[in-house]
Amino acid sequence: MRNNHKKAIALEARLSQCEYVTTLGVRPNFSDYSDKEKALIRDAAKIYYPTAFYAELFDTIGKATFPSYHTYKYVQDKVKQTALFQLLDLPHPRTRVFYGKRQKKKITNFFRFPFIGKVARGSAMGRGVYLIRNQQELDSYCALNHVAYIQEYLSVDRDMRVVVIGNDIVHAYWRIAPQGEFRTNVAQGGTVSLADVPEIALNLALKTARACCWNDVGIDICRFDGNYYILEANMKYGKEGFRQAGIDYYQLMNRLIANEEI
Repeated sequence: MRNNHKKAIALEARLSQCEYVTTLGVRPNFSDYSDKEKALIRDAAKIYYPTAFYAELFDTIGKATFPSYHTYKYVQDKVKQTALFQLLDLPHPRTRVFYGKRQKKKITNFFRFPFIGKVARGSAMGRGVYLIRNQQELDSYCALNHVAYIQEYLSVDRDMRVVVIGNDIVHAYWRIAPQGEFRTNVAQGGTVSLADVPEIALNLALKTARACCWNDVGIDICRFDGNYYILEANMKYGKEGFRQAGIDYYQLMNRLIANEEI
């Protein structure tokens, strides 16, 4: 149990409402922290939510972070995530990356319409995801994206979000696409269902998070033709699913920190 007199140290504001956490904020220059803040950072056994920039620095000097440095390395990078899923032989929709005009001309040698095109890096909440149904739509997508991230289209109207924090699943729910929409993201009008998520999906999500060394992640999984597929990992997942389930996210994080589970 954490000593209540010695609070955890965080940089990002994600835990700012947690009583066991002192949030210092993110300074682009380390020299901008006060002497007291610098001492808190240097003396802390672990830094919570340090940002990708500081996570790399802390990893270099051997200071633990939450989330892990490995978690930060894959934030909003679908190319890296796909390569890792393939390396680990995890079930993932057939996906291929094409660079430059010459490679993009070969997309239809590998995929038949319709298929999915995504913004390869930096997109979230369903933005930058396109259902490509013909050559005109493919040409428009390629013109806007230097890297073409192409994925087979699995025709489903719902998927599962499984949230892993630390070494365990803390929440799981379904996301259902609105009528006429192929994306299930809540930000795109999707709705949350608290119906039971199949055990096989829960086990797959936990296996994936542990194999990838991710300890704060929402794993998206779909079921298609009786098989389960990992769609992607979201390290900046929303809290609407927690709210609808009556789970107080900040109380949850307080408990995990107090019990030194994260």
